[in-house]
Amino acid sequence: MREALRAGNKPRLGVLRMALAAVKQHEVDTRETLGDDAVERLLEKMIKQGRDALEQYRRGGREDLVAKEAYEIEVLGEYLPEPLDDDQIEALVEEAITASGATSIKDMGRVMAWIKSRAAGRADMAGVGARVKARLSAG
Repeated sequence: MREALRAGNKPRLGVLRMALAAVKQHEVDTRETLGDDAVERLLEKMIKQGRDALEQYRRGGREDLVAKEAYEIEVLGEYLPEPLDDDQIEALVEEAITASGATSIKDMGRVMAWIKSRAAGRADMAGVGARVKARLSAG
């Protein structure tokens, strides 16, 4: 925040203040201090909400709000771990299936739990779930 303030970058400062306010509000609501993992989950949630809003703005033809929302998502994303690429996700899915001994779609929960413990915040879990389902359905 200090860098954005010193640089006079008001849009970035606004996004960072919004994120800090969300963290503080969550801490007040739950009466606990958030650790790094909890803050990451909160930022992920904010990004997901931003993506949903972005889609709605696009459908509504509000390009001014699309640009603002896209910027907010970009800034918040800078504070999350580096996302996994397709090859890394594929390798993780294969490793999870092998490690959990999954043989059918009935084992998908175990596989997803294994993956989530290692890739939370670094991969779109819905997309990963689709890959796991396809892989387990194929046999």
